[in-house]
Amino acid sequence: MVAPELSKLNSSPMAKSPIRNKASSCFSDVFLYLGGALLAFLLIWSLWSYAGNFEPNVTDLNIKVGSNSRSCVQENPAVNLRYDPPDRTFYDDPELRYSIDQPVKDWDEKRKEWLKLHPSFAPGARDRVVMLTGSQSGPCKNPIGDHFLLRFFKNKVDYCRIHGYDIFYNNVLLHPKMNSFWAKLPTVRAAMLAHPEAEWIWWVDSDAMFTDMEYKLPLRRYDYKNHNLVVHGWAKLIYEAKSWTALNAGVFLIRNCQWSMDFIDTWAKMGPMSPEFQKWGQIQRSLFKDKLFPASDDQSALIYLLYKDKRLMDKIYLEGEYYFEGYWLEIVPTYDNITEMYTAIERGDGKLRRRHAEKVSEQYGAFREPHLKGAGNGKGSWRRPFITHFTGCQPCSGDHNKMYEGDSCWKGMVRALNFADNQVLRKYGFVHPDLLDSKTVVETPFDYPDEGPW
Repeated sequence: MVAPELSKLNSSPMAKSPIRNKASSCFSDVFLYLGGALLAFLLIWSLWSYAGNFEPNVTDLNIKVGSNSRSCVQENPAVNLRYDPPDRTFYDDPELRYSIDQPVKDWDEKRKEWLKLHPSFAPGARDRVVMLTGSQSGPCKNPIGDHFLLRFFKNKVDYCRIHGYDIFYNNVLLHPKMNSFWAKLPTVRAAMLAHPEAEWIWWVDSDAMFTDMEYKLPLRRYDYKNHNLVVHGWAKLIYEAKSWTALNAGVFLIRNCQWSMDFIDTWAKMGPMSPEFQKWGQIQRSLFKDKLFPASDDQSALIYLLYKDKRLMDKIYLEGEYYFEGYWLEIVPTYDNITEMYTAIERGDGKLRRRHAEKVSEQYGAFREPHLKGAGNGKGSWRRPFITHFTGCQPCSGDHNKMYEGDSCWKGMVRALNFADNQVLRKYGFVHPDLLDSKTVVETPFDYPDEGPW
């Protein structure tokens, strides 16, 4: 039975029930209490977890020194070295052979497909270079030969580090018959397969060194007419003088493509793996009257191919506009004058004297270029020679060409190595004051070379 008072209250549609208000208030209190308890629990749990179980993940760190600083750890590297999808590529073909005596077909398509499956390598692929060099598998006969080979290799590593190139040093024969100067071709062919991410493979002989650490290959020049092979040489000496020194095959740049695969196969057929090896030596010597030895060599073979088929000039670029490689005997005596000219330039340009990280060396090379417009290139130039090549010196065997007097080869190498090393050590705050003294270095003062008797 409903009480009269409650009946009156319920009879008004606008009236509010005191029971409902009381229940609502109770529920609100309960929710506030539970919410507060849950918040306190989460706060205590998180603090306990941080203090008792702190195991930082280095890859997730984002260390900030200031409001505008960037992460010290690169979260999304430009090239993903840990991604190789399970999709089938040419590497999964059991018929694939790395040996130079087995031809490779459809290489352009295979390489294109590999890059498609590895998209992080696609940006910058057009300019990606892998440098190759090497020597024999055993120790040098010359007591100081191994020391020189180590320093020559260090020089190449320095250059590659500054310009972001990969480098591979080979000291084994990748084909048992392709020895001596022919050993480079099997190495280049195998490297093309091992590095589908690279557009260019760059062979540099063990006795060649970089003596301009700032200069970078002008790759766009070779792209302009789609050249696939770059060597230092002169067309006149090939087609008119018929000289076996018309070019130098100790340094060459070759594009990683099917044309190059086929050309290496043709080039190698004049080497020791061919049953007609002796015949090719006779043919070369009959054409190139200045060739000094009877055996077929890689340089004479390349010149012969160009001489017999001039259409190859559409794909082979004879670089003569700078020292793609230069003869050491005409270069080494110029180092002192070059040093003086570059020092004078730096004294007049504060940008070039500024200390900077080694990683940004290319920018300072670009800063220097306007000052070198009148320097010229090649013989007689006071521009730093890009590559100094100690042809005929044989640092490992010690059996240098008899035309070189006494220890001129060894002293020339020391001067060249220290000339190049000064360009590297400068970024670390030191230089060799004497190019014939490899042991002694001095620290460069601030604003060098503006200050001090250098």
